[in-house]
Amino acid sequence: MITLYPLKEFRVPVVAECINPDVFKEKNIAEIVQLKIWEGNKERTLGELFKVEETETAGNQEEMKITLHGDLSKVGYIGASMTSGEIVVKGNVGMHLGEEMKGGKITVYGNVGGWAGSMMKDGIIEIHGNAGDYVGAPYRGKNEGIKGGKIIVYGNVGRETGAHMRKGLIKIYGDAGQFVGFRMHDGLIYVQNKCEANAGACMIDGTIAIGGSIESVLPSFTFEGVKKKFKIEEGEVVETPFYLFLGDLAENGRGKLYVVKAKNPQLSHYEKLI
Repeated sequence: MITLYPLKEFRVPVVAECINPDVFKEKNIAEIVQLKIWEGNKERTLGELFKVEETETAGNQEEMKITLHGDLSKVGYIGASMTSGEIVVKGNVGMHLGEEMKGGKITVYGNVGGWAGSMMKDGIIEIHGNAGDYVGAPYRGKNEGIKGGKIIVYGNVGRETGAHMRKGLIKIYGDAGQFVGFRMHDGLIYVQNKCEANAGACMIDGTIAIGGSIESVLPSFTFEGVKKKFKIEEGEVVETPFYLFLGDLAENGRGKLYVVKAKNPQLSHYEKLI
């Protein structure tokens, strides 16, 4: 296991794509500390910005594990495109965590900046704090978001979580900002607490479930009925009634939007349509 500690407080963005199990694998400490990293517009070595330690651990040594400690809120692209191994961050971390990730696992015990899991294809990202805007979403100008894997956020998320989502699972156990599942094509998004407006806007297919209050349901969604429960994944079922809406009809969409009944009395008039 490799452990990293920042040697100072970072005041400008640090691009750290090299902090990746695929890159560290089969390298010794001397090679790891010489890896290139960008601090603002200056190229540094990893050893100039981080204290690097190697720790022997019991058990399976085949999978590379990296642990980071400290405030890394200015450090971005950690775990970008990783295919295997594990990263554990004990502190806040910056943008583009696990971007285009293809395998392995990232766990953060803190908050994460924008574009966490952007365009990821497989693997697991688990955030024990809040995440910024665009969780799982692509860059502006691209139209394919998360294509697989799982993102779990135990805190709140910002705007456009799961935008352009193609496949996979996103679970939010806090609140969510506007435009959850914007232009979503497939996959599943679950928000346990309240959700701001425009959930599912322009969605083509896929499933969104809101377990708390929602500001409003877009008029381009049609009411389908009441379901007794909602299954998030194997072994995780919410046993309470949900209103089911289909849309976005403005895009000829066939997506499913589930909204919990008990916390949304403003939607009770739809029951007259049953």
